[in-house]
Amino acid sequence: MRALHIYRTYFPDPPGGLQEAIRQIALGCTRYDVESTIFTLSPDPHPLELQREEGRVVRSRSWAAPASCDLGGIDALRRFRELAKQADVIHFHFPWPFGDVLSLLGATGKPAVMTYHSDIVRQRALGVVYGPLMRHTLRSMSAVVATSPAYVRTSPVLSRAVLPERLHAIPLGIADYAGEPTPDATALLARLGVVARPMFLSLGVLRYYKGLHTLIEAVRNIDADFVIAGSGPEMERLQELKARLGVTNVIFAGQVSEAEKRVLLSHCRALVLSSHLRSEAFGMVLVEAAMYGKPMISCEIGTGTSYVNEHEVTGFVVPPESPQALADALTKLAADEVAAQAMGRAARARYERHFSGDALGRAYSELYRSVTGTRGREQ
Repeated sequence: MRALHIYRTYFPDPPGGLQEAIRQIALGCTRYDVESTIFTLSPDPHPLELQREEGRVVRSRSWAAPASCDLGGIDALRRFRELAKQADVIHFHFPWPFGDVLSLLGATGKPAVMTYHSDIVRQRALGVVYGPLMRHTLRSMSAVVATSPAYVRTSPVLSRAVLPERLHAIPLGIADYAGEPTPDATALLARLGVVARPMFLSLGVLRYYKGLHTLIEAVRNIDADFVIAGSGPEMERLQELKARLGVTNVIFAGQVSEAEKRVLLSHCRALVLSSHLRSEAFGMVLVEAAMYGKPMISCEIGTGTSYVNEHEVTGFVVPPESPQALADALTKLAADEVAAQAMGRAARARYERHFSGDALGRAYSELYRSVTGTRGREQ
């Protein structure tokens, strides 16, 4: 079985949660005899092809990226058509309007699925213009996948544009690497200055919907350290807010390596995902925290975050943009290490049941074989 993934950006360009989600789907499917190719755009697509553990990455040039929507040219359409001819199933990842253009102009008659990662939240003007093409693309899919049952229930786009029998819910997952040797933590923790008291971790690209302004406001009077690991367009604004409020227990770690990320996940008291908008459709960092047996604090935004983080079982779910509610949850975990560890064990058990790489690969490989009519013939 040959699957072709389509998304606007991919490794080794700057990472993000959706790229990691695609990587994990491809990795999970390898054990079920699915060979993956990822077609993407890059501002510097050299080399044009890369071979990675999860599959082949084929790149074309991104000529512009208005509103985070990378746009390709004729070469991108040509490469897509060539790759589509070789594939058994084409797997689009939403949102990416140029991907809809590829689907429309490069249609090959091959079965196609789409993972619907997030509603379009901020670029409402784009949504109005893009709406007709978006709905056409969704209706043309053999299957559309939401990343949680909550998104199936709450997305107005999915309820209007996709027939119920074509709509599926498959949670995102990640292959277990928590058991791998953790690099020596001494130097990193000393550099960050987080060796004497509980440390909480926020991890990911610093974007407008991450709610980090609320986190910075919430932590001022808590006896703990708060590491914000990642880079992104909100960095300067958040640093200015920290200085203006006189917050001393927030540390900006910047972009961290995979080894450094493992150190931080291993040593944190809990992971905090303060996202306040539906652009945070799932929260892969929550799955990583659960994999490490760490409790989580997230916000109730009607997406998959509250599916990963079960309130008062694996952590706490608080109202969005509520510094007091967030501070109360943080204070509980900072003050009670025993309770934090119990929630962490529950988080690890939930990861094993729902969010492992094997569960992810099995679900998608079965979907691929269903839409291609090969279920039961390829084992």
